[in-house]
Amino acid sequence: MERDSLLLLDNQVCFALYACAREVTKLYRPFLDELGITYTQYVTLLALWEKDHVPVKTLGERLYLDSGTLTPLLKKLETMKLIVRERDQADERSVNVRLTVEGHSLKERAFLIPERVFCQTDFLPEELGKLREQLHKMTQNIHEQADCRTRT
Repeated sequence: MERDSLLLLDNQVCFALYACAREVTKLYRPFLDELGITYTQYVTLLALWEKDHVPVKTLGERLYLDSGTLTPLLKKLETMKLIVRERDQADERSVNVRLTVEGHSLKERAFLIPERVFCQTDFLPEELGKLREQLHKMTQNIHEQADCRTRT
């Protein structure tokens, strides 16, 4: 690649990922509006529907969110009566998050969202699966490199 091409916006992987993520998130908006939740609240609920009653720290790691972002998000979900935060009785320094009945019941209304969103991408299911695998692999590789840097 020519030197001048290195700094072209369209040649940046970071920009392609950023732009695509914004557009995909926009696709979710009308469906999430029907549920009365934001995209970040949705992914938080997805994580809790997958594994409920988890420490806040574990949830933050799963979602790649720091406590400064996660705490207000959880407060809002608690205000909406979708989750409850409780001190861990065995370790009072730890706070656990669990779904309420309302939080569990919202899952039923969310089942159609993935299909409704991805039918708008004009990708075949196999193509989406490969893309998702590549993105997971890239994220994992970045984290492994970060782990190497912090050990040296």
